[in-house]
Amino acid sequence: MTGHPLADVEALAAVIDGMHARTPRARRLLVGIAGAPGAGKSTVAARLAAALPASVVLPMDGFHLPQARLVALGRRDRMGAPDTFDVAAFIALLSALRRDDGATVPAPDFDRAIEEPVPGAIAIGPDARTVIVEGNYLLHEADGWQPVAGLLDVTVALHLDDPTRRARLVARHVAHGKTPAGAEAWVAGPDEANARLIAAGLDRADYSLSG
Repeated sequence: MTGHPLADVEALAAVIDGMHARTPRARRLLVGIAGAPGAGKSTVAARLAAALPASVVLPMDGFHLPQARLVALGRRDRMGAPDTFDVAAFIALLSALRRDDGATVPAPDFDRAIEEPVPGAIAIGPDARTVIVEGNYLLHEADGWQPVAGLLDVTVALHLDDPTRRARLVARHVAHGKTPAGAEAWVAGPDEANARLIAAGLDRADYSLSG
């Protein structure tokens, strides 16, 4: 693992609390949780939000390109790859959160049941002192993602053993409509290709955490 190791989510919450104590009260903190598909990013982000008052979770998945756009670009069969997201919009939103000018910032969420982004589903108000950003490519160093890590105050690489991670992914895909064979093929194909890309950037993280 890379980055300073953390024992659990509570230890991460303590790190963030310490950063808040050293940061001007008026400024929010952006915390990035990166990891491969199925590593448990959403679960860790939710647990961290529960441990930190005045926090909100921002999933990178809300910046998936719409299905129709992916089809038009010929990228639907590898949805989840770096170039199947609107990275420019993601960077613009993170930049707006860093400006922290007192405005409420609308952000998209992602509906896994229909595999579509939901524009404006999340409202990040001025009272949100911690924004927990979770996603695959926060530490990716290509495909237009390079500026993302620099917009985050602290980054965490989430690790999970591959057999458990892949089993979670298969179960997730089946739950959202794929056949077991189709789920296993997707996990072995696009998901695994993306996992290799993500792993290459995780050593940039400030901290590491086991899922």
